[in-house]
Amino acid sequence: MTLVQIIVLAVIQGLTEFLPVSSSAHLILGGKVFGWPDQGLVFDVATHLGTLFAVLFYFRRDLVEMAQAWFGPVRSDADRQHRNMVIYLAVASLPALLVGFLAHDWVELYLRDVRIIAWTTIGFGLLLWISDAVAPKQRSIDEIRLGSALLIGIAQVLALVPGTSRSGVTITAGRFLGFTPEAAARFSFLLSIPIVGAAGAYGALSVATGDAPINWMQFMLAFLLAAVAGWVCIAAFLALLQRVGLLPFVIYRLLLGVGLLWLLN
Repeated sequence: MTLVQIIVLAVIQGLTEFLPVSSSAHLILGGKVFGWPDQGLVFDVATHLGTLFAVLFYFRRDLVEMAQAWFGPVRSDADRQHRNMVIYLAVASLPALLVGFLAHDWVELYLRDVRIIAWTTIGFGLLLWISDAVAPKQRSIDEIRLGSALLIGIAQVLALVPGTSRSGVTITAGRFLGFTPEAAARFSFLLSIPIVGAAGAYGALSVATGDAPINWMQFMLAFLLAAVAGWVCIAAFLALLQRVGLLPFVIYRLLLGVGLLWLLN
């Protein structure tokens, strides 16, 4: 990979991992526009680990509070909420982890088609718009319960289809359940930790047991760029939600999907 390719694709992956747009659509679009070959498994592992670091760093205080509440005595309602959040995130992660483990090869073989990615980018963009337009904006993240967490986790399974967007579909589910855009986004980002971590671990295992050579300079550069881009994306997105809402991302998804369909002609 060239230096330009590493920089562009690592930043794209870092940004689109957390925005309600499709990372796979952007990587395909970038490859088509610049004529780049597939970036390979080693690059994917580096960027997954980078985005994992970004979300862990951004939510470090929340994670420390969850750990303290989980391993220590419950002294307040806040401690109880933090302990419950650990359970909610674990339960919400199970559907995608299970289906992903069973169907990963099938998805890679049959669903990584540009036309499928284009239409899912458009279709789930419209669903995001509907959820944001019709759902009430009342429930905070502190009001999440086991049933809501499980429903969001089930919706996350759809993100196995390329073009859907993991953050997009979980935010959509959260909005349909009545959570504010910020609450839906924060739970979506926290929920990314076990999913991105599992994807990174699976990729790292495949690299370790395979014959793919590792250029450690390129690996570390991709990791750092994805981590910085991911952290900036989380901070900017949560700040922008209060000002512009989700509609600009809906419009962007529609334009992106149309752009992919145009490339097929």
